[in-house]
Amino acid sequence: MAAWDLSITVEDLGPDALPVSLSVTSDLHVGGVILKLVDKTQIKRDWSDHALWWDQKQRWLLRTSWNLEKYGIHADARLVFMPQHKPLRLGLPNGVTLRLCACFSTPVFQTVMGICRLLNIRHPEELSLLRPVEEKKKKKEKGSAEEIFDLTAVPLSSASRPSLYNGMPAHFIGSPQMEAIYKMLSVPQAPPAPGVINKQYRPASVVDKAHINGRWLDSSRCLMQQAIQENDRLWLRFKYFAFCDIEPKRAVSFPSQYDMVRLTQLYEQARWAILLEDIDCTEEEMMLFGALQYHISKVSQSEPQTTCAGAAMDDLELALQSLEVKMEGEGSSASEMLDNMTAPELNDYLKIFRPKRLTLKGYKQYWFKFQDASISYFKSKEESIGEPIQQINLKGCEVAPDVNMAAQKFLIRLLIPAPEGMNEVFLRCENEEQYARWMAGCRLASKSKSLADSSFQSEIRSIRSFLAMQNISSSSHGSANASDESINTLSLVSPRYHKKYKTKQLTPRILDAYQNVAQLSLIDAVTRFLQIWQALPDFGVSYVVVRFKGSRKDEVLGIAPNRMIRIDLGVGDVVKTWRYNNMKQWNVNWDIKQVAIEFEGNINVAFSCVTADCKIVHEFIGGYIFMSTRSRDTLNEELFHKLTGGHEAL
Repeated sequence: MAAWDLSITVEDLGPDALPVSLSVTSDLHVGGVILKLVDKTQIKRDWSDHALWWDQKQRWLLRTSWNLEKYGIHADARLVFMPQHKPLRLGLPNGVTLRLCACFSTPVFQTVMGICRLLNIRHPEELSLLRPVEEKKKKKEKGSAEEIFDLTAVPLSSASRPSLYNGMPAHFIGSPQMEAIYKMLSVPQAPPAPGVINKQYRPASVVDKAHINGRWLDSSRCLMQQAIQENDRLWLRFKYFAFCDIEPKRAVSFPSQYDMVRLTQLYEQARWAILLEDIDCTEEEMMLFGALQYHISKVSQSEPQTTCAGAAMDDLELALQSLEVKMEGEGSSASEMLDNMTAPELNDYLKIFRPKRLTLKGYKQYWFKFQDASISYFKSKEESIGEPIQQINLKGCEVAPDVNMAAQKFLIRLLIPAPEGMNEVFLRCENEEQYARWMAGCRLASKSKSLADSSFQSEIRSIRSFLAMQNISSSSHGSANASDESINTLSLVSPRYHKKYKTKQLTPRILDAYQNVAQLSLIDAVTRFLQIWQALPDFGVSYVVVRFKGSRKDEVLGIAPNRMIRIDLGVGDVVKTWRYNNMKQWNVNWDIKQVAIEFEGNINVAFSCVTADCKIVHEFIGGYIFMSTRSRDTLNEELFHKLTGGHEAL
């Protein structure tokens, strides 16, 4: 076979160095080309991380056993011999910027896994890389240079979980500077100054939020294929809002301190979403969020970091308590067990409302009866023996709270699955106690559990605790006001409240709410903040502007962990809701950039994306379906790529 010349640029020789010319044949494999190239450079060093990059085709030549003919490489190919791992500036949710080595040759999904192993973050499938929002160029203030913490010397481990010593990964130990960086990652930051909040980019509309979602990197392609260069800046953020195991007490196999970086970064992302009004909340909820931020800041500065051994002892204590409860149950008499198995009954007068367009009808009161996983309502208690007006099956429904303690409003928002989408129903309770019982029942029924389930009472207690935190007591006003006069309330609430209230008005309200959370530990306070965040009506919805097939105007598609929402762009009303568990299949026509989805009942939906590539929607749908199938400690990478990967060859 005839030999021909192949020119290869060696990145390590410098930008001004001439390409190295090699005499090769088409049957020479890539590994042989690399050996020839290394011999010709006559540089003795470790080349194991280097590989060939084909510039015209935008792909890595990682299969070293393939020959040049199989790859389709000819004399005009522009090849670059470069390291696969390069420095990257990574902005974390807490505002810290790290400089670390990331893999530029593997799909972004695997690159994120490597970064999460380095930072000791579990469940890397929930995160991804995002191009930063472009900031307006302003005159740089003196001393305003961004501080970057260098982790490029830390090797990327191939182990699924790094070995820990005193609750810290081994690769952070040995240097006071490295230990300080890890503490910065695992301890919540102090509340930002009001000026910092005002300078941050805040999406003014749903369209602005949709544009941000167009910045996610394609998880099935590598950084080089997406024009990311060495030392470029990216954001690491939680992309999929279906969090696995964020309550430390339930993660017995992972002591709570092992997960502090993940909890802290998730808390920081949630906190900035609240402060920048990326998600809506009521005034009461904002005051509670402010109180929790204030408490977390105080505790994180005063509470010593628990060691790994201490965390392990906590888990051992939890396991012993579980064993004790189990043994007590085994020792119970048959009659006691029968009593415990008897399902409590829920029968009461509630008000119901079915929102429809152009309707002025309000709530109507009926007698409600809870049976198994469904609720039935009758005209009155006396007529409950006969046929109900309607029976609502709650299996698979969505349950969301809508509570305002000041106005004594206790609403339960239900989204009931239906063939054509989702039907919305509101139940109104009279008081806290009634709300706690019915809300707990609805949550259990949505998971196909009955009122006889052992978690019913604990669910009621959790809801009562949640209500108690929002119930600001006026009697504590004096003591709260005197407890701390140095609180900077403008750092704890969004800019909207800076304009609406004066500091003297905000401080008492936040300190009153603080009385309800002052006894929580750091981990419990962070977990409680995340729970309240997840309970907000618009939690976890990512927006994309789309054009539905047959429509002449743009609309908004909201993508949530378990459903998709069609939203009228002009009015903001929800038009349709479709659940993933009613989805039969979805396809992407890559030629015309259109997503087509088929649901049960012969319902077909097709749309093209306006503010993002259709690959983003494809990834969100596939990613959330993957999240619903995963187990706690194992990660099926092949399934993730199958559900979220595009049509492009890697």
